[in-house]
Amino acid sequence: MSIAPKRLRRTAEDARTAALDAAQSRLKSDGPAAMTLKAIAADIGVTHANLLHHFGSAAGLQDALMARMIQDAVTGVAAAVARLRGGEGSPRNLVDAAFDAFSEAGIGRLAAWLHATGDTDRLQPLFAVLSDLVRALEAGARLPPETARSRIADMTLTLVLMGFGDALAGPMLHAAVNSDRNRSREIATAMLIDNISRP
Repeated sequence: MSIAPKRLRRTAEDARTAALDAAQSRLKSDGPAAMTLKAIAADIGVTHANLLHHFGSAAGLQDALMARMIQDAVTGVAAAVARLRGGEGSPRNLVDAAFDAFSEAGIGRLAAWLHATGDTDRLQPLFAVLSDLVRALEAGARLPPETARSRIADMTLTLVLMGFGDALAGPMLHAAVNSDRNRSREIATAMLIDNISRP
């Protein structure tokens, strides 16, 4: 007689964390369509009903994942702001923080998903902290207020668009033009340095 494998016993918080980890992994590797409750339940060894108990619905799980991913990205970029303001950062650190938020954290795929569902307001905290990061660099350059405001807007726009594009299409584009995978970051860094060094 075969014995069914025991399901893992977890605290409610551990179960939520495991589910969100599995959902984020599926989002990054296979996109939003792969984040079904059935697949995630199988990934972490719980029942579909168990996930419903913790999140209420697939939409509830997705909402919780979005909130966590954006908070993690904001925390990472905010840490780069603090380092920069403390004199420990550099323009490349800023670029890496922005690009990592979109690629490593999976925000690029998340942003595409939010755009498709018309729910892009959830990304505003990330855009705000990226503006703060550029503002910290501009302050160090001691530019006139009007010039600084204009350049903050331009560089925030540039970093977000480049980071987003690199996360979604970077590998294919770099391969198509036979360039190093870090070339986008190098270009963004050069643009940023030029932007803050001009009078």
